[in-house]
Amino acid sequence: MELYLAILLFTATASITPGPNNIMIMASGINFGIQKSLPHLLGICLGFPIMVIAIGLGFGLVFQTYPLLHELIKVIGVIYLLYLAWLIASAKPSAISTDASKPLRFQQAVLFQWVNPKAWVMATGAISAYTSSGDGMLGQVLFIAFAFSITAGVSVGIWLIFGAGLKRCLDDPLHYRAFNIAMAILLVSSMSPVIATLIKQYLI
Repeated sequence: MELYLAILLFTATASITPGPNNIMIMASGINFGIQKSLPHLLGICLGFPIMVIAIGLGFGLVFQTYPLLHELIKVIGVIYLLYLAWLIASAKPSAISTDASKPLRFQQAVLFQWVNPKAWVMATGAISAYTSSGDGMLGQVLFIAFAFSITAGVSVGIWLIFGAGLKRCLDDPLHYRAFNIAMAILLVSSMSPVIATLIKQYLI
């Protein structure tokens, strides 16, 4: 029982802290509202537990065998997140209610977990800390994935509701633009450790 409570505490703490998923869902809440952002939310709640199960069942060994593949995913993730940051920063309030500007789709949110550095840290950290080799490992991995699906749903939902609530306070287009730029900066900042590591590895 103590182990299960520890897992729930870890997943709740890891899920509620700022990261690419939370920053993007808050920006989506303020730009598109709760209803249109639900596919994005559900994609996170399903995509991340799937990633946890895949890593727990040995997918991480593939990256240990082929470290270059892991590095490639890191680079793709950085590029994709920078692109998303630019989209958030350049979003215009006049485009919010049009089809020209759309929230992240369910499939995109599911696939995004694989290029999200924080998701990798959370998944590998949980698997390393709360599983033990043996017959019971599958059950442990499944419980961790289940715990993340619950705590991520609550935590990411809070960020979405908070973003949607802020929409009422940002009637001025200049305030909208300032908020979106701030979210873009936070998104890039959440990637700064990964970006710094890649620069040290390949550019210095």
